[in-house]
Amino acid sequence: MKKLSYTLLFASGLVFGQFFEHGKAFTKQDTLKGSNTQFRNFWDVKKYDLSVEPDFNQKSIKGNNKISFEITKDITNPTFQIDLQQPMKADKVEGNFPIAEYKQEGDFIWIKTKKSFKKGEQYTIDVAYSGNPVIAQNAPWDGGWIFTQDEKGNPWMTAADEGIGASIWLPTKDIWSDEPDNGIVMKIITPKDLVGIGNGRLTDKKTEGNKTSYTWEVKNPINAYSIIPSIGKYVNFKDTFNGEKGKLDLDYWVLDYNLEKAKKQFQQVKPMLSAFEYWFGPYPFYEDSYKIVESPHLGMEHQSNIAYGNGYQNGYRGRDYFGSGIGLNWDYIIIHESGHEWFANNITAKDQADMWIHESFTTYSETLFTEKFMDKKSADLYALGYRTKVANDVPIIGKYGVRNEGSGDMYPKGASMLHTIRQIINNDEKFRQILRGISKDFYHQTVTTEQIESYINKKSGIDFSSVFNQYLRTTKIPTLEYSQNGEALKFRYTDVVKNLKLPIRIDGEQTITPTEQWQTVKLKKATPVEFNKNYYINYKKVQ
Repeated sequence: MKKLSYTLLFASGLVFGQFFEHGKAFTKQDTLKGSNTQFRNFWDVKKYDLSVEPDFNQKSIKGNNKISFEITKDITNPTFQIDLQQPMKADKVEGNFPIAEYKQEGDFIWIKTKKSFKKGEQYTIDVAYSGNPVIAQNAPWDGGWIFTQDEKGNPWMTAADEGIGASIWLPTKDIWSDEPDNGIVMKIITPKDLVGIGNGRLTDKKTEGNKTSYTWEVKNPINAYSIIPSIGKYVNFKDTFNGEKGKLDLDYWVLDYNLEKAKKQFQQVKPMLSAFEYWFGPYPFYEDSYKIVESPHLGMEHQSNIAYGNGYQNGYRGRDYFGSGIGLNWDYIIIHESGHEWFANNITAKDQADMWIHESFTTYSETLFTEKFMDKKSADLYALGYRTKVANDVPIIGKYGVRNEGSGDMYPKGASMLHTIRQIINNDEKFRQILRGISKDFYHQTVTTEQIESYINKKSGIDFSSVFNQYLRTTKIPTLEYSQNGEALKFRYTDVVKNLKLPIRIDGEQTITPTEQWQTVKLKKATPVEFNKNYYINYKKVQ
C-alpha cells in the first residue's frame, strides 16, 4: 500500500506547478495533457465504444466509454492516465484486469494497477461519466458543449473541442498522437422527438419509452476531437459521388425547416470532392461515408461528420473573407472543412504545435479548389488575398508537449508558403503528385513537421529546409531589395534566415538566386523588371 500511495502522490505532484519556456508560462498539467508521458507511453488505443445522453434542461451529459487498448511494451504495475476535464466526473472505473486503485484529480483519472503487462496483450478500461460540461461561449473557437434552441424553439445540442480537447466531456486518452486504430462505436440517446447524429454510418436505431438511441460506427482511425454527437430536429437526405475508389455515400442531416436550402447549397459537395480527389487523391474514408451535419456554430472538420453553420450562403458568413474578389463564388465552410478530411483527419499532427499541417494545407486547398472549379488566374488572385490576414505575431509552430498551438498565421501565411513552394518547384504536375503522395504514404497516420518537410524535400528534389524555417519558425517575411539601371539589376535579401534558399523567377522566365549579399545580373531587356507576385516576399526598390 505504501508503494501504491507513493505512485498516486507522484502522479498528483505532476498536476500542479508551473514552468516557463521562451517567456510563456506553462503548467505541469499542460505537460500531462500534451506529452506522451510515462502514464501513456506503454499502451495504444484500439477502439472507443461509447454512449452519451445529454439533458437539455440540466445542461448535463452522462454515458460511458469502453476503451480497448494494446500494451506496447512489457511493464509492471503501471499507472494509467485517462483524461476527463473538470467539472465532469468519473462515476465508475472498471477494467478487465486488476485495478488496485483509481483516483480522479483535476483533469485526470489515475488508474493504479498491480500486475505485469506483456507487449501485445489487449485489455479494456470502462469509464462511466456524468456532469455539466464546460459550455462553449464562442464555439467552435473556445470549445465546449452547446445547449441552444433552433428557430422553432427545439433543443439543439452538440460540442466542439479541437483546441480544448475531447476530454472536456468524454474520458479518453486525449493526445493527438494516439487515435483508436479500429475506430469507434457511439450510441447517442435522445428524447424520441429528436435525432442523434454521430460520425460514420448509422448502424442501429431503437426507441424505448420516450427515448431513442442512435448507434453510429466509424471503421477508420479517428482523432478524438472529431468524435462529436449532434442532437436536434434533424431530417436527412442522401446522394452518391462516383469517385476514385468507387461509389461514395453522401449523407446530409439538416434542421427540418432548412431542407430545401440545404439541397441547393450542398450541390457544391460533388465539385469539391472531384477537385480534392484530383489534387489529394481518394477521399480517405469511403468506408465511413461523407457527411455534413448542420450545427449551431460556424463549422468544424469532424471526421465523416462535418459541422456546417454557414447559413446556406457562399463566402465566409456571406463575406469574401480574404478580400480577393473570388471568395463569394463558393461556400467557405463546405470547401475548407471538407479539405480537412485529407489534412487533419486522414493525416493528423502528433502534437498541436504542428497544427500547421492541418491548417496550412487545408487553407491552400481553397486555392486548389478555385483553380479546378474556376481557373488558374482566379486561384492566384485568391492566394494573394491570404496576405491580408497575416499578423506575423508569433511563429506558426508552437511549443511541443504542452498542447500549444502556434500563430493563427498557420492558415494564411502557411498557405502562402505552400503557394511559394509551388512556384519554386515550377511543375504543377509534380506538385500535385507530392500532395497525392502525402495523402497516400501517410494514409491514416499521425505525423510530425519533420516528416512532412523531409517528404516534400525528397519528392521535389529541392531542399526547402530554409524556406520552412523562414515561414514556420520566424515572423519575418523575406524582402528583396533591388535597384535597376537599364539592363542591370542589383538585388539582395533582407529579413531572412541564414542562407535562405529561395530562388525567384523575374520577367516570366529569368531565375535569380538572391542571398544577403548584393548581386548584379544582366536582364534581357531594359524595361522595368516584372516580379512574380505569387512568391510570398516583399519587393523594395532602393536607390
